[in-house]
Amino acid sequence: MQDRPRDTRPHGIMHGMKQWTGPLAFALAALFFLFEFISRIAPSTATSLISDDLGLTSAGLGVYSSLFFWVYAPMQIVVGLLLDRWGARRFVVPAIALCAGGIALTGIAPNLAVAAIARVMTGFGASFAFVGALYVVNHWFAPQRFAMLSGLVNAVGMLGTAVGVVWLTALTHHIGWRPAFLTIGAFGAVLFILALMFYRDAPSAGDTDTHPNPLGPLKQIVKSPQVWLLSLVSALIYMPINVYGGLWGNEELVADHALSAVASETAVSMVFWGMALGSVLWGAISDALGHRKWIIFAGSVAGMLAWGWVIFGGSGNMLALSAALFLGGMFCGAQMLTYAMAKEGQDQSTVGTVTAFVNMIGIGAALVFQPLVGWLLDLSGNDHAVALSTVPICLGLSALAILALKEPDQPHLRKARR
Repeated sequence: MQDRPRDTRPHGIMHGMKQWTGPLAFALAALFFLFEFISRIAPSTATSLISDDLGLTSAGLGVYSSLFFWVYAPMQIVVGLLLDRWGARRFVVPAIALCAGGIALTGIAPNLAVAAIARVMTGFGASFAFVGALYVVNHWFAPQRFAMLSGLVNAVGMLGTAVGVVWLTALTHHIGWRPAFLTIGAFGAVLFILALMFYRDAPSAGDTDTHPNPLGPLKQIVKSPQVWLLSLVSALIYMPINVYGGLWGNEELVADHALSAVASETAVSMVFWGMALGSVLWGAISDALGHRKWIIFAGSVAGMLAWGWVIFGGSGNMLALSAALFLGGMFCGAQMLTYAMAKEGQDQSTVGTVTAFVNMIGIGAALVFQPLVGWLLDLSGNDHAVALSTVPICLGLSALAILALKEPDQPHLRKARR
C-alpha cells in the first residue's frame, strides 16, 4: 500500500487566509452599503433628464424615486428574520446582484413601467445592505467593537452620499444619465463577483434551533418597550439627515440665507461629512467608555443647538453655515449607538431582527417627516423657519426620550467602565 502524498502546502498561508475572512466580509458588506447608497440617490443627480426621458412631472418623479423606500422599509423585518435564521451569505450575495441589476435596468429602460420595476428591484436588493453589514460586525468581531465598526459602516454610506452626488452629477453631465446608471451597475457586478468569491458567514451565523418558528425573534422584539423607544429615538435623531440633508436643506439655505445653488449644495454636503465622522467618533468613544445612553443624550442636545442656529439664527456666511451643518451632522452621528443599545438588550439569536426593526422605523419615519415639512411650507406660505423648526424639535424630543431608557447591563460594558 502506497503512502499518501504528503501535503507540502504552507499551512501558515491557509491560516493567514482564515484570519482575513472576517475583515473581507466586513469590507464587502461596507462596500455594498456604499453601493446601495449611491443607487438610492442616483435619480437625484439627473432629475430633469430622467423626467424628460420618461415623461414624468415633478410629482411623478417624486413617486418614482420613492418606490425604492416603499420596498426598502417593510423589507427590513423580513431581512432581519432571514439573517437570524439562516445567516447572511445566502441572501446578501444575490441581493448585490439584484441591486446592481436594478440600477443597470434603469439605464436601459425603454419606458416608465420598466423603469419602475427596475427601481423596485434596486430597493429590494438594497434592503439587505445595512442590516447585513451590522450582522457581519456582530458575528465576526468582539462586542466591544460593535459601536465603532457599525459607525464605520454608516460613515462609508455617508461619505458615499457626499462624494457620490458630486461624482454622479459630473458623470451624468459628461456621458448622459443612462450610461452613468450602467456604469453604476457595472460597479455592482464587480462587487457581486468579489462577494461570491470572498464573502463568508461567521461560524456562529444562523440559528435554526433557538427559533424553530421563523417569526420567533420578531415576537420577542415587539414585546420589548425598550426596543420601541430606541427605535423612536433613532428616528428622531436621524430626522435632520433625512429631512434637511436629504431634501429641504438646499431650498432653505437659498431662501433664508441668500446662498447660491452651488454654495448651498456644498454647505448641505457637510451634513454627511459630519455624520460620517460622528458615526465613527461616538462609536469609538462609546466602546471605550462603556456608555451609550448619555452620549446619545449629549448628541441630541448639541445637535438641537447646532440645527437651531442654522435655521433660526444663521447668517448668510457660507463658511459659518457649513461649519454648523458639519457639527449638526456630527452630533447626529450618535444615532448609530441606538443599534448597539438595541442589540445589547437582546440575545445573540435576534441581532439581525432587532437592528432591522430599528432601521425600519427610521426609514419609515422619513416617509412621514419629508412630506410633513412640505405640508408646513404650504401652510405657512413658504416660511422655512416655521416648517423646519421640526428639526430641532425632533432632536429635543430625542433627548427627552433617551432619558426614559435603561442602559443594558452587558459584561463587556461593565469591564470598560472599570
